[in-house]
Amino acid sequence: MLYLKEMNLEDAKVQWEFFQTCPDENGVENLYMNMSFEDFCKNGIPKRIEFSKGINLPEGYVPDTYYFLYDTEVGENKIVGHFKIRHFLNDFLFNGSGHIGYIIHPEFRGRGYGTKGLKLAIEKLKEMSDFVEEEIFLRCLRSNEASLKVMLKNGGYLHHQDEEYNFVRIKV
Repeated sequence: MLYLKEMNLEDAKVQWEFFQTCPDENGVENLYMNMSFEDFCKNGIPKRIEFSKGINLPEGYVPDTYYFLYDTEVGENKIVGHFKIRHFLNDFLFNGSGHIGYIIHPEFRGRGYGTKGLKLAIEKLKEMSDFVEEEIFLRCLRSNEASLKVMLKNGGYLHHQDEEYNFVRIKV
């Protein structure tokens, strides 16, 4: 069974281990790759929880929530992917970013986790009380054809491109 679970202290060890073995991908920066477990628990997770509640946001940021994609068929506490969901976009983000960024662990790519996980993430976003846009904005590196296919399979359409990124939108 696949499910999304918010970043939390209860699952800190498995979440930290996921970040230690997952490189930056598709414009999503892994801020925790070389962070110690102690620092992750003391600073990383609490900061992310505050950000999800809109507390202590740096200038220009909007609330976002980190979710992990678990698959119980692979293992009881096995994370196969990570999804960052911005609750809404501001003027800066509309032109350069998106609502959802994700990383599928290299060990689990090519098994449909991106498509299924993005579908779950879209549902989470639509349930958020502060989400008000008529479209969900996504972006992926032009060199990452698999991510573009995932977005299109979830109802997206290619809105525009620049030299580095494909910009995709999904109507709500």
